[in-house]
Amino acid sequence: MGKWRIAASAAAFAVGILLSGAASAETAQERANKQAVIEFYNKALNDKDFAAASKYLGNRYTQHNPTAADGPEGLKGFIQFLRDKFPQSHSEIVQAFADGDYVILHVRSIRTPGTAGRAIFDLFKLEKGKVVEHWDAVQDIPASSANANGMF
Repeated sequence: MGKWRIAASAAAFAVGILLSGAASAETAQERANKQAVIEFYNKALNDKDFAAASKYLGNRYTQHNPTAADGPEGLKGFIQFLRDKFPQSHSEIVQAFADGDYVILHVRSIRTPGTAGRAIFDLFKLEKGKVVEHWDAVQDIPASSANANGMF
């Protein structure tokens, strides 16, 4: 009997959250932010075109990856690094999420064709629809896994 009460309480709580708007639909601004980040990402990492990508940058670009330089010049240097060392690299955006002025991308990145690549979570902050900050977490895709769930 106690298990049923707990399950019923959990279900009621979940319904309450849904009805309260906590799980509300994406706003027009969130859709615009998500689209801006996707376009920025594709121009920067797939097209390797700093001039096109820089149109999506705000008045600053704060980089939180400790191995990457800050500012637009840091991004420009990274794009040049990709052009020089990994000209065939490609990143596939598997999922994109927006929450207010933050956009998260779940990415499969292949620097060298024929390799397993890496799984990446990128977090971008926008101000007035422009990218102003970036964080990421990067993980190599292993040859084998302890489970069958996959990384994507």
